[in-house]
Amino acid sequence: MAETKKTSKKQKIVKVKFDFSWKNIILYGFILLFTLFLFVGATQPLEQTKTVPLSQVISDVKAGKVSEIVVLENKLTVKKDSGTIQTFKEPGANVYQLFKDAGVSLDKTKVNIKDETGLNNWVNILTSILPIILMVAFFYFIFRQARGAQENIFSFGQSRAKLFSKDTPHVTFSDVAGVDEAKQELFEIVDFLKSPGKYKAMGARTPKGVLMVGPSGTGKTLLARATAGEAKVPFFSIAGSEFMEMLVGVGASRVRDLFNTAKKSQPAIIFIDEIDAIGRQRGVGIMGGHDEREQTLNQILVEMDGFAPTEQLVVIAATNRPDVLDPALVRPGRFDRRVALDMPDIVGRKAILGIHARGKPFDKKVDWEKTARRTVGFSGADLENMLNEAAILAARLGKKAIDMRDLEEAATKVKLGPEKKRLQSDEDRKMTAYHEAGHALVSWQMPHMDPVHRISIVSRGLSLGHTMMEPSERVHETKTRLLEQISVMLGGRAAENLIFNEMTTGASDDIAKATEVARTMVVEWGMSELGPINLDGQQRRFYEQANVSEEMAGKIDEQVKKITDVAYQQAIAILKKLRKKLDVLAGELVKKETIESEEFEKLIGPKRGFKKPSLAYATVES
Repeated sequence: MAETKKTSKKQKIVKVKFDFSWKNIILYGFILLFTLFLFVGATQPLEQTKTVPLSQVISDVKAGKVSEIVVLENKLTVKKDSGTIQTFKEPGANVYQLFKDAGVSLDKTKVNIKDETGLNNWVNILTSILPIILMVAFFYFIFRQARGAQENIFSFGQSRAKLFSKDTPHVTFSDVAGVDEAKQELFEIVDFLKSPGKYKAMGARTPKGVLMVGPSGTGKTLLARATAGEAKVPFFSIAGSEFMEMLVGVGASRVRDLFNTAKKSQPAIIFIDEIDAIGRQRGVGIMGGHDEREQTLNQILVEMDGFAPTEQLVVIAATNRPDVLDPALVRPGRFDRRVALDMPDIVGRKAILGIHARGKPFDKKVDWEKTARRTVGFSGADLENMLNEAAILAARLGKKAIDMRDLEEAATKVKLGPEKKRLQSDEDRKMTAYHEAGHALVSWQMPHMDPVHRISIVSRGLSLGHTMMEPSERVHETKTRLLEQISVMLGGRAAENLIFNEMTTGASDDIAKATEVARTMVVEWGMSELGPINLDGQQRRFYEQANVSEEMAGKIDEQVKKITDVAYQQAIAILKKLRKKLDVLAGELVKKETIESEEFEKLIGPKRGFKKPSLAYATVES
């Protein structure tokens, strides 16, 4: 019984599916005919018959030893009691006449004459025609492949845009949050596509293009699709890089095909994502003025300039590099409007969380306002990713609902990366604890810095630990707060030097960020003794000379060093003053690895003299 079960498990049902299309039927037929042609007669059994002279057969018939003679053309198969033998006669000779001439009667012998002339004729026909058929089929296949390759070559010039028709499940403005000003701008585009008559009655010109500018993940593509969904018009979506090919002229041909196709479906929207891939300023590259990218850009300019006043076609483009676009592309008459999208504020983040929370079970104790405050600097894509990571974490732990702990861990993971259980020595853990405690205490002492949210010596990403602040919404940064930020960044190095009288490589990222802030203060924001002047703050191309002299570059370096030195000395002074608190906080970090804001305030005390910026100005719009 056991063996039967074992063998039954090993049995597998193999299902073979044949595609009986006319092409495959012809192919199968050719294979069958070719096999018959090559292996005809292979299925016949091998004959072990002895061949004897015709005279011996005549003698056997005369002696009565033969029971039957089978005649097949020139071959005679003779059946005797002792076995079967064969012999051959001359072509055209009659069997009966042969035996009559020899004086032998065939009355007692059965003679069976087989006629396979028809079969032989078919075999001859097949052997003559089959090679011709196979040759014709071969050349037909070759010419068909060549024609397909030729069609592929000519299809290079066709547009690769994806079409989302008005019947496709679409996105509307209710699915987009955190960009209320941008939605208001695009409402007019929607209204124009729905009812262009009232605008034409007032003599208003057709808006030809809308350029959406903003950082990655702020919802530019989603907002473009929502515009088409609200207007209920076809939506042609293509990336700027999809216009480019190795063949010269293909990009321009695709632009023409895209606009011609969209005009047939008007009212419609054309969306070009990452337009900076083809819309960069002309005449500044190594290739000169005749490269493929510039030809594609020229064709876009011609198509947008050639819109007739009666056409209901709007081009929406998106980029996060508006500074590199060609002036002819962004002038009025082509892209008439520029819609700026920025990182969402606390109200926008709360609305975005509400949209992406649909369909996910959340605990009733989840504080969405606290989550929105916790995620300052997160884009819409970051927030969606955070909620997805929280759902994955809750499912992995076997929970029935997502709670605040899951959201907190997901936000930290999105910002800093996943936890890493690195094996660290006690000395390394102690150094990391004092390093992070130094950041936290300097921030706690600074009056304009945000309160400490979490301190941890658990490794995440490339860092061995982290100190997170509870960020507040701000529009402007002051010089005082920037100097305090630099002191906080250098607080870890100050704590290492103060406690261990040593420096470690763990402060490398802090030093890089502090230096970057200090340099930006000097060369872009004019917050130094050099005065309010922009010193090489703009990006240069490789063939352009620097905007500052060597003497001025030396002065910039002196100012940057002065700012970082003052901030570092300030951090040293604060930690010397709070030496006991530094030891207590570092000791707790070694024990618990992670300290939240409530426990930090119990150990060190509440932050004094800090007031969060008011958020009374924020209003929620549906």
